[in-house]
Amino acid sequence: MAGPSLNRRMLLLAGCATFLAFFPGKASRAEPLKVPRDHGPVTKRIVALQSGEAPGTILISNSARTLDLVLDDQRVARYRIGIGRDGFSWTGVATVGQKAEWPPWRPPSEMRQRDPQLPDMVPPGPLNPLGARALYLYSKGRDTLYRIHGTNDASSVGGYVTSGCFRLTNADVLELYATVPVGTRVVVRD
Repeated sequence: MAGPSLNRRMLLLAGCATFLAFFPGKASRAEPLKVPRDHGPVTKRIVALQSGEAPGTILISNSARTLDLVLDDQRVARYRIGIGRDGFSWTGVATVGQKAEWPPWRPPSEMRQRDPQLPDMVPPGPLNPLGARALYLYSKGRDTLYRIHGTNDASSVGGYVTSGCFRLTNADVLELYATVPVGTRVVVRD
Protein backbone atom coordinates (compact mmCIF):
# COMPACT_ATOMS: atom_id res chain seq x y z
CA MET A 1 0.00 0.00 0.00
CA ALA A 2 1.34 3.43 -0.91
CA GLY A 3 2.24 5.91 1.83
CA PRO A 4 0.32 9.13 2.44
CA SER A 5 2.71 11.26 0.37
CA LEU A 6 2.17 9.15 -2.74
CA ASN A 7 -1.60 9.18 -2.23
CA ARG A 8 -1.55 12.96 -1.77
CA ARG A 9 0.48 13.41 -4.96
CA MET A 10 -1.84 11.14 -6.90
CA LEU A 11 -4.85 13.14 -5.73
CA LEU A 12 -3.17 16.36 -6.84
CA LEU A 13 -2.88 15.24 -10.44
CA ALA A 14 -4.04 18.34 -12.25
CA GLY A 15 -4.34 17.31 -15.88
CA CYS A 16 -7.39 15.41 -16.86
CA ALA A 17 -8.21 14.61 -13.24
CA THR A 18 -9.47 16.46 -10.23
CA PHE A 19 -10.40 13.56 -7.98
CA LEU A 20 -9.39 9.96 -8.49
CA ALA A 21 -11.57 7.17 -7.20
CA PHE A 22 -10.37 3.63 -6.50
CA PHE A 23 -11.83 0.54 -8.12
CA PRO A 24 -13.32 -2.00 -5.79
CA GLY A 25 -10.85 -4.87 -5.55
CA LYS A 26 -7.42 -5.11 -7.11
CA ALA A 27 -6.19 -6.39 -10.46
CA SER A 28 -2.91 -8.22 -10.68
CA ARG A 29 -0.47 -7.47 -13.47
CA ALA A 30 -1.19 -10.94 -14.90
CA GLU A 31 -4.91 -10.32 -15.31
CA PRO A 32 -6.31 -7.63 -17.62
CA LEU A 33 -7.99 -4.61 -16.11
CA LYS A 34 -11.75 -4.86 -16.08
CA VAL A 35 -14.27 -2.08 -15.99
CA PRO A 36 -15.64 -1.84 -12.45
CA ARG A 37 -19.32 -2.50 -11.87
CA ASP A 38 -19.87 1.11 -10.88
CA HIS A 39 -18.49 2.73 -14.03
CA GLY A 40 -20.80 5.71 -13.98
CA PRO A 41 -24.15 6.39 -15.56
CA VAL A 42 -24.87 6.12 -19.25
CA THR A 43 -25.67 9.68 -20.25
CA LYS A 44 -26.40 9.04 -23.94
CA ARG A 45 -29.68 10.13 -25.40
CA ILE A 46 -30.81 10.40 -29.01
CA VAL A 47 -31.52 14.00 -30.01
CA ALA A 48 -33.11 15.44 -33.15
CA LEU A 49 -30.47 17.67 -34.74
CA GLN A 50 -29.66 18.64 -38.30
CA SER A 51 -25.91 19.06 -37.94
CA GLY A 52 -24.91 19.29 -41.59
CA GLU A 53 -22.08 16.86 -40.82
CA ALA A 54 -21.55 13.36 -42.17
CA PRO A 55 -22.69 10.40 -40.06
CA GLY A 56 -19.92 9.28 -37.72
CA THR A 57 -18.62 12.82 -37.11
CA ILE A 58 -18.11 13.86 -33.49
CA LEU A 59 -19.33 17.36 -32.54
CA ILE A 60 -18.24 18.81 -29.21
CA SER A 61 -19.83 21.89 -27.65
CA ASN A 62 -17.79 23.42 -24.84
CA SER A 63 -20.62 25.77 -23.85
CA ALA A 64 -23.20 22.97 -23.61
CA ARG A 65 -20.65 20.42 -22.30
CA THR A 66 -21.90 17.82 -24.76
CA LEU A 67 -20.38 15.42 -27.26
CA ASP A 68 -22.62 14.51 -30.20
CA LEU A 69 -22.00 11.54 -32.48
CA VAL A 70 -23.81 12.21 -35.77
CA LEU A 71 -26.06 9.24 -36.55
CA ASP A 72 -27.73 10.55 -39.71
CA ASP A 73 -28.95 13.84 -41.18
CA GLN A 74 -31.67 14.16 -38.52
CA ARG A 75 -30.24 12.69 -35.27
CA VAL A 76 -27.22 12.58 -32.98
CA ALA A 77 -26.28 10.47 -29.98
CA ARG A 78 -25.60 13.05 -27.25
CA TYR A 79 -23.32 12.42 -24.28
CA ARG A 80 -22.66 14.66 -21.28
CA ILE A 81 -18.95 15.52 -20.89
CA GLY A 82 -16.54 17.29 -18.61
CA ILE A 83 -14.43 19.95 -20.35
CA GLY A 84 -11.44 22.23 -19.78
CA ARG A 85 -11.28 24.50 -16.77
CA ASP A 86 -11.20 28.26 -17.35
CA GLY A 87 -8.26 29.01 -19.63
CA PHE A 88 -7.84 25.38 -20.73
CA SER A 89 -10.61 24.88 -23.28
CA TRP A 90 -9.90 24.86 -27.00
CA THR A 91 -11.79 24.74 -30.29
CA GLY A 92 -10.91 23.43 -33.71
CA VAL A 93 -11.07 20.42 -36.00
CA ALA A 94 -9.19 17.21 -35.34
CA THR A 95 -9.35 13.52 -36.16
CA VAL A 96 -9.15 10.45 -33.98
CA GLY A 97 -5.54 9.48 -34.65
CA GLN A 98 -5.24 6.65 -32.17
CA LYS A 99 -7.37 4.66 -29.73
CA ALA A 100 -6.28 2.94 -26.52
CA GLU A 101 -7.79 0.58 -23.98
CA TRP A 102 -6.70 1.32 -20.42
CA PRO A 103 -4.18 3.91 -21.61
CA PRO A 104 -1.27 5.06 -19.49
CA TRP A 105 -1.32 8.79 -18.76
CA ARG A 106 1.78 10.85 -19.46
CA PRO A 107 1.31 14.42 -18.25
CA PRO A 108 2.51 16.85 -20.95
CA SER A 109 5.65 18.86 -20.17
CA GLU A 110 3.62 22.08 -19.71
CA MET A 111 1.54 20.37 -17.05
CA ARG A 112 4.63 19.02 -15.33
CA GLN A 113 6.13 22.53 -15.33
CA ARG A 114 3.02 23.81 -13.53
CA ASP A 115 3.23 20.93 -11.05
CA PRO A 116 6.69 19.32 -10.77
CA GLN A 117 5.21 16.71 -8.38
CA LEU A 118 3.45 14.99 -11.30
CA PRO A 119 4.95 11.65 -12.29
CA ASP A 120 6.33 10.96 -15.75
CA MET A 121 3.61 8.37 -16.26
CA VAL A 122 0.57 6.96 -14.47
CA PRO A 123 -0.02 3.32 -15.44
CA PRO A 124 -3.47 1.97 -16.30
CA GLY A 125 -5.67 1.38 -13.30
CA PRO A 126 -7.68 3.10 -10.61
CA LEU A 127 -5.36 6.11 -10.22
CA ASN A 128 -5.22 6.85 -13.94
CA PRO A 129 -7.32 9.90 -14.91
CA LEU A 130 -7.98 8.61 -18.46
CA GLY A 131 -10.27 5.83 -17.30
CA ALA A 132 -11.14 2.77 -19.37
CA ARG A 133 -10.60 4.11 -22.91
CA ALA A 134 -9.12 7.08 -24.75
CA LEU A 135 -9.44 8.55 -28.24
CA TYR A 136 -6.32 10.59 -29.09
CA LEU A 137 -7.03 13.73 -31.11
CA TYR A 138 -4.68 14.59 -33.96
CA SER A 139 -4.43 17.65 -36.19
CA LYS A 140 -2.46 17.63 -39.45
CA GLY A 141 -1.07 14.21 -38.53
CA ARG A 142 0.28 15.33 -35.14
CA ASP A 143 -0.95 14.50 -31.65
CA THR A 144 -2.69 17.53 -30.12
CA LEU A 145 -2.22 16.04 -26.62
CA TYR A 146 -6.00 16.37 -26.16
CA ARG A 147 -8.11 13.28 -25.57
CA ILE A 148 -11.69 12.11 -25.43
CA HIS A 149 -11.50 9.72 -22.50
CA GLY A 150 -13.27 8.02 -19.64
CA THR A 151 -12.83 8.67 -15.96
CA ASN A 152 -12.70 6.70 -12.74
CA ASP A 153 -14.64 9.57 -11.10
CA ALA A 154 -18.01 9.68 -12.88
CA SER A 155 -19.24 12.50 -10.62
CA SER A 156 -16.79 14.90 -12.35
CA VAL A 157 -18.49 14.50 -15.75
CA GLY A 158 -20.42 17.61 -16.68
CA GLY A 159 -18.05 20.05 -15.01
CA TYR A 160 -15.15 22.29 -15.97
CA VAL A 161 -12.54 19.85 -14.74
CA THR A 162 -9.81 19.08 -17.29
CA SER A 163 -6.82 20.73 -18.91
CA GLY A 164 -8.59 20.65 -22.27
CA CYS A 165 -9.55 16.99 -22.61
CA PHE A 166 -13.13 15.79 -22.99
CA ARG A 167 -14.22 13.47 -20.18
CA LEU A 168 -17.05 10.92 -20.33
CA THR A 169 -18.19 8.31 -17.84
CA ASN A 170 -16.45 4.97 -18.39
CA ALA A 171 -19.85 3.55 -19.46
CA ASP A 172 -20.17 6.19 -22.19
CA VAL A 173 -16.56 6.04 -23.38
CA LEU A 174 -16.77 2.24 -23.70
CA GLU A 175 -19.72 2.62 -26.07
CA LEU A 176 -18.17 5.50 -28.02
CA TYR A 177 -14.83 3.67 -28.30
CA ALA A 178 -16.54 0.63 -29.83
CA THR A 179 -18.40 2.83 -32.34
CA VAL A 180 -15.78 5.33 -33.51
CA PRO A 181 -12.91 4.30 -35.81
CA VAL A 182 -9.50 5.90 -36.16
CA GLY A 183 -9.85 8.70 -38.72
CA THR A 184 -13.15 10.01 -37.33
CA ARG A 185 -13.57 13.77 -37.78
CA VAL A 186 -13.97 15.75 -34.52
CA VAL A 187 -15.29 19.32 -34.53
CA VAL A 188 -14.90 21.26 -31.28
CA ARG A 189 -16.87 24.48 -30.89
CA ASP A 190 -17.40 27.01 -28.12
